[in-house]
Amino acid sequence: MKNIIALISGLIFALGLVLSGMTQPAKVIGFLDITGNWDPSLAFVMGGAVLITLIAFAITTRAGKRPWFADKFELPTRTDIDVRLIGGSALFGIGWALVGYCPGPAFASLLVGGTDIVIFMLAMMGGMYLAKRISGKSPITKRSDKR
Repeated sequence: MKNIIALISGLIFALGLVLSGMTQPAKVIGFLDITGNWDPSLAFVMGGAVLITLIAFAITTRAGKRPWFADKFELPTRTDIDVRLIGGSALFGIGWALVGYCPGPAFASLLVGGTDIVIFMLAMMGGMYLAKRISGKSPITKRSDKR
């Protein structure tokens, strides 16, 4: 049941990305081009996502609340800002600005295909592999890990 809910959640997320235009690199680059022909429409998408996240975090942090398929919520415990966080954020932003894809919309874009998305996904997976090899740590770690 846990996997079915995860699949349905992922499909709803992908549908939202497609309907909002987040899977269209030209639209994303237009949003990021604040000095040129700026397209502010994705600000509403991001604002909606932030609002939902704020509500979800307010609900999950209440005493006595627990997830459906786990004993407790696994919330981040780290509060420090380090070189890995700044560097990773900068690389993410630069990549997003250059090609108009970030990981979520890129996966959703695989459904429609195209050479550009395949190249991006291969480059992204290659970058994740290199990051793991260079640092000796997985770029995707459990939230409870204290690195």
